[in-house]
Formats: sequence, structure tokens, C-alpha cells
Amino acid sequence: MEFQDERTEHGVTRRSFEIAVSGETVPAVIWAPEGANGPRPLVLMGHGGSQHKKTPTLSARARAYARHLGYATLAIDAPGHGDRISREQAEALAQDVGARVRGEVAAGWTPERLRQMAERTRKAVPEWKAALDAAQDFDFVGANGPVGYWGVSMGTAIGVPFVADEPRITAAVFGLAGLRPDATEMAAAARKISIPVEFVFQWDDAVAPRAHGIALFDAFASKEKTMHVNPGGHMEIPQFEGEAWERFFLRHLGPVDAAARSPQLQTV
Repeated sequence: MEFQDERTEHGVTRRSFEIAVSGETVPAVIWAPEGANGPRPLVLMGHGGSQHKKTPTLSARARAYARHLGYATLAIDAPGHGDRISREQAEALAQDVGARVRGEVAAGWTPERLRQMAERTRKAVPEWKAALDAAQDFDFVGANGPVGYWGVSMGTAIGVPFVADEPRITAAVFGLAGLRPDATEMAAAARKISIPVEFVFQWDDAVAPRAHGIALFDAFASKEKTMHVNPGGHMEIPQFEGEAWERFFLRHLGPVDAAARSPQLQTV
């Protein structure tokens, strides 16, 4: 695997690469502590609708996991997002998603939108599996370390079917999404998930109705699952939830062996 771009800042190295899946090129990026050696936990992060693999909030979280926990973090561009579409298409997508998030237009589930979502998920699941395969070949990740998943909104819409079909993932953070009464495939996938789950939800979300969010949380078969509900809209998750996610992954993925941490991070 050749890295297309490698940058190190403040003790964290970011590497970009590509994988080929079903005739399509999937852009990917992985963060890890500078000079990291040996296996470590890996967190897969699924971005939201209209976002991309290096969205600022996702990038900041990946750097924090490298600095605070010694973890590696992997992200890919979902189908129809990021470097897989033109700048003009990305701007139009951002305007459409933004209008729905702000409640300016109805977030209705039209047949065409449901078809597009189902097709995106169908393509994304094998792409995530291939990206995970590639990442576990890197010597600073390793093939046998624990793997977690983080993804809210579209990251949950794609993440639930993916996690349900991926036994290597042992803990997951979902949220900002729900289970419609007619979403039989999503319901079946949620019922297959029995790993620890932390679910974050906004009580005034214009995109995911309250009843749908509660239904999705209820569908998970996990014996350990926690729902964090906060007031506010779709984009208003409180900052302290990020600290809760770090604690969740550290609890379930474990610490990094001191010998495998970056020399620059030994005192963190």
C-alpha cells in the first residue's frame, strides 16, 4: 500500500491512501501517533451527510484519540461524498442537507431518497470492510487489535448495517438517526448488534424524530447500551459528549501498550 500524502503535526501523523472496491476508487485516511510502532486499537469513523473523511470535527477527534489514547483512526469518503464527487456537487449536497437539518424543508423520506440511501449503504459496507482490511495490514495498527466504530447521522445509517456484518468491531457509538416503522432491513441489522453501544440523540432534531431514535436504540440487542439525550437540534451535540466517547472507547478497546506509543506521547 502506497500512501499518497503523509503529514505530521503536533505528534500525530495523517496518511492518505486509496483502495479499489467493485471497480470504484475509495479515498481513505488514517491518523496515528507520530512514530507509532506495534499494534493498537483502531477506531473507524463514519462521517455525516454532505461531509467527508477529513471533516474538521472528525479530524479533530482523530487527532485527540492519537494524542490522548494512542489509538489509530480510519475514515473513508462515503459513496457520493468527499473526493468522489465534484466541488459543485459537494456544494449542492451541503445546501440540501443544511436546509433539512435547519428545518427549512421537510426531512421527508421520499421513495427516491430511500432508494438512494439503500444504494449508498449497499456500496459502503464492503468498502468499509476493504478499508479495515487495508488498515490492519499497517504495522502501526496490526491485524489482531480491538476495533471500534463511531458514526452519527449518515454515519449511523451506514454504520448499523456495517457493524452488524463485521465481527471485528467490538464497541460502537451511534446517534442522530432513527428507525422508521417500515425500515425492516435496518431493524434486522440493529437486532444483530450485541456489542456495547453508546447512542447520542438530540431531543429537538428536525431530521430524526424522537420516536424513531428511541425505536432504534431499543432495537439493539446489546446488554450494555446507553442513550445520551440532550436538548437542541441535529448539529448541537454538546462538547462533553466527545469526552464521553473517549471514555467509552478506552473502556472497551483498552489502553495502548506503553512500548507501542509514540515517544512524543509517552507523557500524555
